[in-house]
Amino acid sequence: MSSIPKQTLCGVIPCLRYRDAPAAIEWLRDTLGFTVQFVVPGEGGAVAHAQLTFGNSMIMLGSAFDTEYGRLLRQPSETGGFVTQSAYLVVNNADLVYGRVLEAGGRILLDIKDEDYGGRGFTCRDPEGHVWSIGTYDPCAQSAATNAASAT
Repeated sequence: MSSIPKQTLCGVIPCLRYRDAPAAIEWLRDTLGFTVQFVVPGEGGAVAHAQLTFGNSMIMLGSAFDTEYGRLLRQPSETGGFVTQSAYLVVNNADLVYGRVLEAGGRILLDIKDEDYGGRGFTCRDPEGHVWSIGTYDPCAQSAATNAASAT
């Protein structure tokens, strides 16, 4: 076992930037089911830092600022809608979340379907263009089942 990763509840935490972080937090909470854990307000209604949980996972986000770190990132609107990463959310009912995304004005990129590798899911954009894949496939459970089968 590597000594590099800290043995903690959530070892990889995606970090996102939004032009309207308060609205993004509301959309992520109300539409995708995140729980707001912690928000540090910034100047003029901005968000300096926020932590949102999703089950035993977390994302961090903040307002898009013109800072040394902020200049390393581009918003989807600045790249023709292209992103260089996305997040996958493991959910109990992909059809339920699919309906919520449609009701909240999210744009469906890949329609909901049953996947060949198991699970059911879809891919969408949030109101600022970040890409989210959402489905019932649980790669952690699949990995645990594979490890258990190979141990016998």
